Amino acid sequence: MSNNLSAPNGPGRPKDLAKRQAILDAAKILFLSKGYANTSMDAVAAEAGVSKLTVYSHFNDKETLFSAAVMAKCEEQLPTLFFELPDGIAVETVLLNIARGFHQLINSDESVNLHRLMMALGSQDPKLSLIFFEAGPQRMLHGMERLLTKVDQSGALRIDKARNAAEHFFCLLKGAANFRLLYGCGEPLTGDAAEEHVQEVVGLFMRAYRP
Repeated sequence: MSNNLSAPNGPGRPKDLAKRQAILDAAKILFLSKGYANTSMDAVAAEAGVSKLTVYSHFNDKETLFSAAVMAKCEEQLPTLFFELPDGIAVETVLLNIARGFHQLINSDESVNLHRLMMALGSQDPKLSLIFFEAGPQRMLHGMERLLTKVDQSGALRIDKARNAAEHFFCLLKGAANFRLLYGCGEPLTGDAAEEHVQEVVGLFMRAYRP
């Protein structure tokens, strides 16, 4: 008797995962180059080289696709694993890794263009702004808040308000340089200058919350 078991039909198969990634890559390109309103699911399907039905089978609508594209961009630079506190690893090392990833993320061309897009669309479509905030900044704040709560419980730092501390951490990293970059009157910090900024911010943070 032959064993004729078929492969599962869920989105977990390698072929489906490859198509999903192609759709997300296409969405990031089109949302940033054409804007949200001018990007259709048909255009995303054509850019990704898949059918429109395939796009809808992975993402129910354009809002869901936009949210997933923002999350995917953040996940590239700051995977969930970054917000863990492994045994035997110094808190400062963990914070430096997060700081480097975040700093690279916010100064990337994709991130800068996306923030400019959201600044232009925010007053027109607050719902879209909320989708962006929850998929990007909110996700990172939650991850950082959970991490800092664990750091406080470990006794390495004394952090009474983990959410506030998470916001302080990311705001310090953005600094004035990122504002200048968003406004088009500055260049991103790179190389030694970027590392010096990251080290300084983490040092300030450690001193602020040291017991």
